[in-house]
Amino acid sequence: MKPYTRSIIELFDGKKRFLIPLYQRQYAWKAHPQLELLWEDIERSVARLMEDRRSLTPHFMGAIVIAQVKTFGKELQAFEIIDGQQRLTTFQLLLAALRDVAGAHGSHYDAELQKYLLNDGIMNDQVKERYKLWPSLTDRLSFVKIIDPNVDTHSFGPAPDDESEVVRRSVAAHEYFKEKITAHVVTEEGFDERRFEILFESLKEGLAIVSIELEGGDDPQTIFETLNSRGVDLTPGDLMRNFIFQRAKGMGQIDHSLVVDTLYEKHWLPLDRSFWAQSASRGRQSRNRLDWMLTDHLSMHIGDLVSVESLFERYRRWLLNTRPFPSVTAELESISATAAIERRLFDQSPTDPIGNFGRFADAFDVSTAMPLVIYLATDPSASADIDRALAVLVSYILRRDICGLTTKNYNRLFIGIIDRLRQSEGNKLDALIEYLSSRHSDTDRWPDDVEWQRGWLGRGQYKGPRQARLRYIFEAIELAKRSSLNEDITIRSALTIEHIMPQTWLANWPIPGFNTDEDYLDNDPDYVTKRIERDSAIDRMGNLTLLTHSLNASVSNGPYSVKIPAVRAHSSLALNRDLNSYSEWNEEAIQERGMDLFNTARKIWEAPVRPELPGQSFLEADIAFPPSGTKCKFTYGGKEYQGVIEDGRLVVQGFEPFGTFSAASRLITGTSRNGWNDWHLWESTRGWTVANDWRFQKTLSKLKPLHPDN
Repeated sequence: MKPYTRSIIELFDGKKRFLIPLYQRQYAWKAHPQLELLWEDIERSVARLMEDRRSLTPHFMGAIVIAQVKTFGKELQAFEIIDGQQRLTTFQLLLAALRDVAGAHGSHYDAELQKYLLNDGIMNDQVKERYKLWPSLTDRLSFVKIIDPNVDTHSFGPAPDDESEVVRRSVAAHEYFKEKITAHVVTEEGFDERRFEILFESLKEGLAIVSIELEGGDDPQTIFETLNSRGVDLTPGDLMRNFIFQRAKGMGQIDHSLVVDTLYEKHWLPLDRSFWAQSASRGRQSRNRLDWMLTDHLSMHIGDLVSVESLFERYRRWLLNTRPFPSVTAELESISATAAIERRLFDQSPTDPIGNFGRFADAFDVSTAMPLVIYLATDPSASADIDRALAVLVSYILRRDICGLTTKNYNRLFIGIIDRLRQSEGNKLDALIEYLSSRHSDTDRWPDDVEWQRGWLGRGQYKGPRQARLRYIFEAIELAKRSSLNEDITIRSALTIEHIMPQTWLANWPIPGFNTDEDYLDNDPDYVTKRIERDSAIDRMGNLTLLTHSLNASVSNGPYSVKIPAVRAHSSLALNRDLNSYSEWNEEAIQERGMDLFNTARKIWEAPVRPELPGQSFLEADIAFPPSGTKCKFTYGGKEYQGVIEDGRLVVQGFEPFGTFSAASRLITGTSRNGWNDWHLWESTRGWTVANDWRFQKTLSKLKPLHPDN
């Protein structure tokens, strides 16, 4: 390569063209800090010229890397810009601003500056070749309009239809420079030609750039990665784009455009639109959508976790070491396929199963599943069953969430499933269901109906940042409850998750049988027990519903006689029409409605498939009592009952031995209950464990493994 030191003016002197490949990122410099720093450099150069012209030495402003493009006949000398398009574009915008200020004040520098913006004389294509700098497609229309205000832009194609309201950075930069130049050369006496002349001279003598011109054996990608300073930091997407398209160089030009540009227009130009530049959050990280998409793309291909910070280096090593694609075209086609799916995940159309999963993933904060979703949607052997596969993933995640099971292992779990499915020779959907159904630990099991019912009815769900999750669940139940006979209702109000019996129930929702005016209630064990039971029921699914915020605010903590009629009268949701069947609202009603909601939910979100057991439920198997000597306990009404297993029976002090846990619970509570959910067993390795969980593990130990490593 050959380096040359050139001033900004000299850089654009003579008939020549600088071509910005379409794959390079669009113009990105902002007033702060990039343009401000450049203008400060210019002002310092002007000050040195005015103080002591003889001591002036050029101020170095960085480097550009260019490679000459073969030209033929009347075509002008052309250079492909490898690195430095931000600087070159900025210099052109600066010169255009100088010209426009000169023209506005009748200065002869108007015509002088035009020579450094536009070529003239004989050339092959007057439309394109007249511009010293030929920008990428995204910036082209706004740029040529600045350089040549009278140009007919229709000859350059239509403006992007999704960016009609977008102010391009080039337009903002041009206005910034015009304001700075005007403030510098216009005084109280008017336009100062002398000040303008010195400003122009500072660009000609005081500011320099190193122009590195590559030769045949030079590696442009290596140089590109090491020559970036005082610019907008390159994102992983920027680095990947240049890495990909630099490997497609050397194709020359057709019709005065680089051949590699056709690849860019088809595959990467859509990714340079504003949609992919928008910020998106995953956990505590916020990055642009493009970087998230490319991270998911690489994770899916290599079957391993990839951080957005290491994205480019991991991608580069993968491409160079494994050569997974036969050509750059195939590589770009693969990225385009991923982008098409990820755009649907971001768009979140409720009528699109993939879009609906995107909405679900946001609500449940499970972006870790995206690489698996992309694999299922793009792999030809799996994509035919994508709708059902996504339904399986939703059920798996949602059921675990209701049961309070951990999400800590999800990133490795979903990535690991991709490799398992790739290695599976049969139906990918069957393999997915079989694998998820076979898991048995707290970190990865898929709850069956019995375990899910226990979580649905027994756990408080309205806590922490869960409103989005609950809204997703209740909206799905609402749709399922609307039969074909229901009118087609469109809910135009914003719906929120609200309590039927309010969280602050003490004032207006008294417990029957107790006089709340009495001071002794806090010492009454029966009242304390009832209050604890009510507090624990408030946040359960049966006491939650969807309401408009304004309706809930008007009746929020009101008594039953006010709140329930208002909900019935003003809510058209099937969820709330069902409340007409309840004459009163208490713990029993909450449990009954919770069960009704559960029966709808279990039809929406399917259970795991475990064909070895009847009813596809681990917990319906007839498992005997734990071994003799096992300690047991059950807490009810603030009292703890202790027992021990002896000869296949539960012995509780003060009672006759019981043959089942449920029999013991029924006699102690006077209600019909599933005792497996009530009693806890002591295990030396796990401590106190719900009897149902012990039975769950006992059943699993009898299963024939579905995979050798289970």
